[in-house]
Amino acid sequence: MKEWKRFRNYLSEGNPVLTQIIQKLRKTAMAKTSVGIIFKYNFAPARNEAQKLEAWLRDKGVNVFSAEMRARAQRNTCSEEAPILPASVDFVVVLGGDGTLLAAAREVAKYEVPILGVNLGGLGFLTEVPIKRIYPAVGLMLKNQLEVESRLMLETKVLREGEEVCRFIVFNDVVINKGPLARIIDLDVSINDEFLTTFRADGLIISTPTGSTAYNLSAGGPVLYPTIESFILTPICPFTLTNRPIILPDTHVISVRLTKESEEKVSLTFDGQLGFEFFSDDVVMVYKSEKKIKLIKSPDHSYFEILREKLMWGGATYKNERGID
Repeated sequence: MKEWKRFRNYLSEGNPVLTQIIQKLRKTAMAKTSVGIIFKYNFAPARNEAQKLEAWLRDKGVNVFSAEMRARAQRNTCSEEAPILPASVDFVVVLGGDGTLLAAAREVAKYEVPILGVNLGGLGFLTEVPIKRIYPAVGLMLKNQLEVESRLMLETKVLREGEEVCRFIVFNDVVINKGPLARIIDLDVSINDEFLTTFRADGLIISTPTGSTAYNLSAGGPVLYPTIESFILTPICPFTLTNRPIILPDTHVISVRLTKESEEKVSLTFDGQLGFEFFSDDVVMVYKSEKKIKLIKSPDHSYFEILREKLMWGGATYKNERGID
């Protein structure tokens, strides 16, 4: 042991680079893990669970930053707000439903930190961990023993008379939708500046693979495995029945222009939570964001188990040879 200490001292004294490495390792060993908690807006059960989790983490010597999710932004608002968590967090735990996680993802996308979704809501495609399993899952997260998936995000900018008026990052989808009256809208769509078609429809969905199980699925679009590097263009109730969803590589840029003055308001929505009014001759450009969301996978369920459970895919709907359902 004495010989090892003398050898280590010799190396560190004679090698300034090695000295810096040893000092850095010591600082890293002493540094505390930092966890951010984001809980559902104006929902007492989520607030209570956040307080319990914060106390549990602090008992383990973890630095904790807890914040309530913001209320939904006003329509036609796209100004950047102050962050609700510091950039120094190592992990983020989201308590709520998929809607809370979507909002939280946009909040922390620039940090690119792993997010663990805990389900206090309904469907729970993204918030995979049930509340009864929160502490085992968080314990594994702190030990870096859970798998992390990188998910595609989309960046969207709106051009009005050639000038950029708004820009958003979205995790699920960008949707152009008409008002409640039964009149279709005309949307010119180009891919990489090449004209594709004019969709005459109730609207149009541009979805990430993560968002493929949301509005896209309801509109007849396909389910994509969430880590696939592509996105989906899905018309909503198209007038021409041959207009079908298209899967595009994530290297493409989609441009959509509202060609005619609509008799009612046309809306551009982001993740179903942020809204922006879309006028005639406005252009929305959608392309892959440089940022990705890192989602921590549930230790108890695979993606296909979640699909089977959430979409209620059963087994055979007929009787087998033995007469058993």
